[in-house]
Amino acid sequence: MVRRHELSDEEWARVARHFAPSRTGRPPGDPRLRVNAILWVLCTGAPWRDLPDRYGPWKTAYTSFSRWTKAGVWKRVVEDLLVDLDEAGKLGNDLWCIDGSVIRAHRVASGAIRIGGWTVMKIR
Repeated sequence: MVRRHELSDEEWARVARHFAPSRTGRPPGDPRLRVNAILWVLCTGAPWRDLPDRYGPWKTAYTSFSRWTKAGVWKRVVEDLLVDLDEAGKLGNDLWCIDGSVIRAHRVASGAIRIGGWTVMKIR
């Protein structure tokens, strides 16, 4: 049974090669369980310490997330998935939004000047 925020067998088969265990150190745990733990935390927005017991120790999941992030594993997963979607013709290349956020600038950033403790906007 696949729980919410967990990878199905098909999804895991597409990304499993990126999470191959290292050849040094103690025997690794199940990488799929750690990936599912990480996805649970990222999807729910919960703190790492609130990770359900079925995923194992929270610190193991956090350490794996940190190591895989530093090693660029997540970036490679996303890039490979994007290539797969593009080759299947499921990726629309006609519109890309690089940054759709709106950031309000403080009045000082717009060129206001201070006169005797008051902020006065310049009139152009």
